Amino acid sequence: MYDDHQAKGFEILDFPCNQFAGQAPGSASEIKEFCSINFGITFPQFKKINVNGEDAIPLYKFLKSEKKGLLGSKIKWNFTKFLVDKEGRVIKRYPSNVEPKAIEHDILELL
Repeated sequence: MYDDHQAKGFEILDFPCNQFAGQAPGSASEIKEFCSINFGITFPQFKKINVNGEDAIPLYKFLKSEKKGLLGSKIKWNFTKFLVDKEGRVIKRYPSNVEPKAIEHDILELL
């Protein structure tokens, strides 16, 4: 999906987080290598961050305050997704069990 729509302005920003059962151990380069080999990612991947608690980065504090989930603002599990428009408005929040392909129609509406 990323490769299909990037030229139209679609961007994925990946922020690994190890706050969920230790699913993202290792350094940034180890995580990137693992994701590239196992999932073929080509989109930007940032350093490991915290998304919950006092150490959550400001971006995630903002995203969570704009669109709450089942647990309020707390992120329940890895792979929670936020759809943000070109002006920085948070349009939707998707739980981790929603596959990326399932939100493609929402993405296309914004493009």
